[in-house]
Amino acid sequence: MFRALVLGSISLLALTSGAAAADGQKIFQLQCKTCHLQKSSLSGPSLVGVSKRAIAALPDYAFSEALKGKSGTWTDENLDAFMSAPKKFAPGTRMPGSWPVAADRAALIAYMKTLN
Repeated sequence: MFRALVLGSISLLALTSGAAAADGQKIFQLQCKTCHLQKSSLSGPSLVGVSKRAIAALPDYAFSEALKGKSGTWTDENLDAFMSAPKKFAPGTRMPGSWPVAADRAALIAYMKTLN
């Protein structure tokens, strides 16, 4: 019985993660893709491989001094903090929008992890 419960929970988590990534893809297509293309552009850096990448580390994008001054990597926590309040995370960033809904941020982060 316990084993079935554990396996069921693991399956539910896997399904939830897949659903979040699918929702994140929809949000990305509607709200992010204009600026964040497959390759970096003047509008924004590519988000391909962003998960676990060093902050402001792409050589083909001119990051703001605000992001260049941040250390660390784009962990789930850093992505969440940046997307919830970009100007608070990195005062002076050029990122114009935020995502106040935690579920939307989680879905976007799950989707961004699939961009490789």
